[in-house]
Amino acid sequence: MPLPPPRLAAVLIALASLASPAAAQDAPNPNDVKAVAVHPARVALNGTDDAAQLVVTGTLADGRLVDLTHVARYAVANATATVSATGRVQAKTDGAGEITIAFGAHTARLPVEARNVGVNLPLNFTNQVVPIFTRLGCNSGGCHGKIAGQNGFRLSLLGFEPDLDYMTLVKEGRGRRLFPANPDASLFLTKATGRSPHGGGKKMEPESDEYKVVRRWIAAGMPWGNETDPKVVKISVFPEHRILTRNATQQIAAYAHYSDGTTEDVTRRAQFESNDGEVAAVTEGGQVRTNQLSGEAAIMARFQGMVTVTRITVPLGQKTPEWQFPAQTVVDQHTAKKWRELGLVPSELCTDEQFIRRVSLDITGSLPTPAQVAAFVADADAKKREKLVDRLLETPEYAYFFANKWADILRVKRRGEANRAAGTFAFHEHIRLAMANDTPYSEFVRGIVTATGDERRNPAVVWYKELTTPENFVDDVGQVFLGQRLACANCHHHPYEKWSQDDYWGLAAFFGKVGRKELRLPSSNPNNNDNKTQVIFTRSSGSVTNKRTNKAAEIRPLDGQPMETFDGDPREKLADWMTDKSNPFFAKAVANRYWAHFFGRGIVDPLDDMRITNPPSNPELLDALAKNLTDNNYSLKSLIRTICKSRTYQLSSAPNDFNKLDKQAYARFYPRRVSAEVLLDAVNQVTDSPGGFNGLPKDKNAPGRAIMLPDESFTSYFLDVFGRPQRISACECERVNEANLAQALHLLNSDEIQGKVTRPGGRAATLAADMRPDREKVTELFRWAFARTPTEADLTAALAHVRDMEAKHMGAAGKRIAYENILWALLNTKEFVFNQ
Repeated sequence: MPLPPPRLAAVLIALASLASPAAAQDAPNPNDVKAVAVHPARVALNGTDDAAQLVVTGTLADGRLVDLTHVARYAVANATATVSATGRVQAKTDGAGEITIAFGAHTARLPVEARNVGVNLPLNFTNQVVPIFTRLGCNSGGCHGKIAGQNGFRLSLLGFEPDLDYMTLVKEGRGRRLFPANPDASLFLTKATGRSPHGGGKKMEPESDEYKVVRRWIAAGMPWGNETDPKVVKISVFPEHRILTRNATQQIAAYAHYSDGTTEDVTRRAQFESNDGEVAAVTEGGQVRTNQLSGEAAIMARFQGMVTVTRITVPLGQKTPEWQFPAQTVVDQHTAKKWRELGLVPSELCTDEQFIRRVSLDITGSLPTPAQVAAFVADADAKKREKLVDRLLETPEYAYFFANKWADILRVKRRGEANRAAGTFAFHEHIRLAMANDTPYSEFVRGIVTATGDERRNPAVVWYKELTTPENFVDDVGQVFLGQRLACANCHHHPYEKWSQDDYWGLAAFFGKVGRKELRLPSSNPNNNDNKTQVIFTRSSGSVTNKRTNKAAEIRPLDGQPMETFDGDPREKLADWMTDKSNPFFAKAVANRYWAHFFGRGIVDPLDDMRITNPPSNPELLDALAKNLTDNNYSLKSLIRTICKSRTYQLSSAPNDFNKLDKQAYARFYPRRVSAEVLLDAVNQVTDSPGGFNGLPKDKNAPGRAIMLPDESFTSYFLDVFGRPQRISACECERVNEANLAQALHLLNSDEIQGKVTRPGGRAATLAADMRPDREKVTELFRWAFARTPTEADLTAALAHVRDMEAKHMGAAGKRIAYENILWALLNTKEFVFNQ
C-alpha cells in the first residue's frame, strides 16, 4: 500500500538525511551568523533513560532565525553526558558539567547535571511504557489498536486506556507475552525486534532506548506504578512558532508537564505529524523540513493523549514589488498582514462584471440579469459595490439560498415519508424567516437546541426527528455550532484533540432530560394512523450514562467545570454557555463557516474541524470576524457585509507570479464550482426554461427555484448528479462540488439540457426571432451566462456560426439552430459552471 503524501515526505526526508551529512546540505554560511543561542538554558538528567533534545538557533544579520541543531559541534566537559550530532543529550555518569555548542566563530554554553545514572529507578507503566507503543505504531488503528486487535492481541487505541493495555500484556494469554525471569526472551520483545515472526515487521533494535525501557520494566516485574505517581497534565513544544525559508530545517523539542510541577523532555517518545506535508514535513525525531510551497503548516506533537502544535510559516522568499492595500473592512487588515508575512502580492481587483456575478451567486444563488449587469457597470457611484451587497441581502432569494444551506446541515429530511412533509416545510420556513429577518444567530441556535412542543407551534422541534440519541446531539451540536468533530471521543480519547470520553459524555448529559411522546392530531378519519406528530418535552429527571465509567455522566460543557444537578431544562444552560460572548468556539465556528462559503475554503479547513492540531491559517482574522459578529449582536447579515465589502473578497481570480501557488492566504479569489441547486437555477435562467417541482409553495419571487426546496425528497437527476446532499449527516462535506464524468455528460447531451436549450419560446428561440442585430443579441446571451460583454474573438466566432447556420439551413430555422448551439456551448464552459 503506498504511503500517504505527508508520511511519504517524512520518509524521503529521513532517507535524504542518512544519505548525506546535514552539514553539507543545511548549514548557513558561518559568516552570516551573528549570534548562537541554545534551548533549554540548562539540562538536568535523572537516570540512564532520561534524555534532552537541544535546539540551537542562529541569528542572522537581518534578524532572521535559522536552526543549527544538526550542524553545530558539541563538546561536554567532565564527561558527564554525551551529545549526539542531532543535539540529543544523554547521561553518562553522575555529576555536573558543561556543554559547549559551537558554530563558526560563535559558541554557547549550558550547564548539564546527571544523577542516578545506573540506578534502577521506579517505572510507571502509563508514563514510560505506553508512549513507546504509540511511538512505534503498535497501538494504531491499523494494528493492535483497532477494536478487534490484531492476531489475538489488542491494545487500546493510541494508549488512551493504559489499564486495558496492562491487562492484555501482563495477564492475558496466561502471561505468555512477558517473561520476567529472562526479559530478552519475552515474546513481546522477540516479535518487536524481528527475532520471532511478526506481521508488523521489525519495530525496534535491541540497543534502542525503547527496547531498554521495556526490558527494564519486564525485569522489574512489570510494575503498574503507584497511584501517587505524577500524571501528565499538558505538553508543550519549542519553538511554538518559527518562520523558515523554503527547503530549510527546524528541530522541535517536546515537553511533558506533570501534576507535581515537574517537566520532562519527551521528544524521543512523542509523535509528530504535519497537517500540510506540501509546506512542511516532519521526521519521527521532530526535525521539520520545509518544501517548495510557501504557506503555513502545523506540526502536531502528541504524547499520552495530550496534543499541541508548532506553527511553521514559510514565506515565498522572493523580492516583491511595492503594493498598497487600503483596508475596506476589518478583513483587509489581517489578510494584508498575512500576505506580507508570506511574501505574497495580492491580485488586482476584479472587474465590475466579475463582481456582480460573483456576489449575486454567493449571496442569492442567482445570476444577475443583463439589465442589472449593464446598470451596475454604468453606475459611477464609488460605493456601488457596497450598496449592491446591501440590496442583495434584502432580496427573497438571499433568505431562500441560505435557508437551503442551513437545512442541509440541520438535516431537514423527509425520508420519503408523506406525514413528515408538514414538519420539513415548517422547519424550512422557520429557517428562511430567521435569515430574512436577520434573527440574531445566538437566538436562532438557542431556539433549535432548546426546542420543545410539536412542529405546529415550534417548527424547530423537527431537528429532534433526525437526532434521537445523546450521541446524535453531541455530534451535531459539536460539528454544526461549535466547529468540533467530537464523534471519536464517544469511544476513546480524540486522537488529534484534547477531548476525552468524559468531555463527550459531559456534553451529552445536557440532553438527559429530553422526553418524547406522540400526539394524535384531530382528523375526520379515526382510522388514520399517520395523523400523528411528535412532541418534545423536558422530563422531571433523566441522565446519560458515561460509557467509560458506566455511571451517570456529569453535566459539563467543553473546557468547563461540572454543573450541579438542577431543576428545569439543562439545555437552557447549554444554550447559555454556547451563546456567551466569551465562548471560544461558538462565534468562531459560524464565522469560519461563512468565510468558507464565500471563499471556498475555511480559515480553518475543513471548516467544522477546528481542533488544536488543525489551527487557522490566519488566527487574527478568525478572531476579528468572531468579534465583529458578537459586537453586532450575532447578526449574520452584518458578518456577510464585513466579508463581501472587503477588498479581499473583491480580488481577481487571475494569479500573479507571487500568489499563483497560494492556496490558504486568499491573496487571490479561488474559483469554485457552484452548487447543484444554483447551477440548475442558472441553467433554467439562461435558457429561459422555468423549473418546476411539484409540491412547492407558490412564490412569485422565486417560482420553481431549486434553492427553494425545503427537503431532499424532490426528485431531480440533475441535482443528484451535481452533488446535492441527502442530509444524512451534519457535515458540509456531504455536498459534492468536485467534477465528474456524469456531470459533463449530462450537460453535454442529456435530454434534460437539450430540452431546455431547444424549448419553443425559450431563450434561443426568442433571440432567433428577435429583429435586433445579431451582435446585440449575442452580447445579451453572454451577459446572461457570464455577466460580461463578449470579447471580439467571442463575437467573431458566434456571428460567423450564425451566418453559417443561416446559409446551411436557408433562413430562420438555421438562425434558431445557431442560437441553440451558442447557448449549449456557453452552458458547457468552465466560466459558466464556476463562480470566479
